[in-house]
Amino acid sequence: MRLARTVVLVGMMGAGKTAVGTQLARILNVPFVDCDDAIEAAANRSIAEIFARDGEAFFRAKESQVLARLLAGAPCVLSTGGGAFLAPQNREEIARHGVSVWLKADLDLLWQRVRHKTTRPLLRTQNPRETLKTLLEARSPTYSLADIEVGARSDYSIDDMARRVIAALEAHGGVLE
Repeated sequence: MRLARTVVLVGMMGAGKTAVGTQLARILNVPFVDCDDAIEAAANRSIAEIFARDGEAFFRAKESQVLARLLAGAPCVLSTGGGAFLAPQNREEIARHGVSVWLKADLDLLWQRVRHKTTRPLLRTQNPRETLKTLLEARSPTYSLADIEVGARSDYSIDDMARRVIAALEAHGGVLE
């Protein structure tokens, strides 16, 4: 199989975009690129530091710039931050250069995966689980605009999820040759 378009993984923090993306890229023998890592490298600061120093609006602008640059490159598996797909210009850029895949996970699974992480600036609140729930409810309608949806479950391994994404890409057409 050859990847004809970049596969852009979208969804909530904790949905498995990095883990599944890494395995998917390995199976497809293409590069895996984490947009958040690329933003941190470009800024020479962590996402949390960018949020704290410059605010979310500044971060989102930089995220859009980095995403556009990455999408202009050779086809790869690209993991985006949880908020990247919310911006209309990012969705348009993704549609122009790739295919969007929503890794859809429910609140309990997401909370199980992120509750002990300290690197999630949006969850630095009095009630992080409630914040996560609010974000999930607000973002799901936009995530549902993705070209492909693949449901995550706690009993799926990372490899199971990667293979489910490949099956969905094959069914979608125009991505794998």
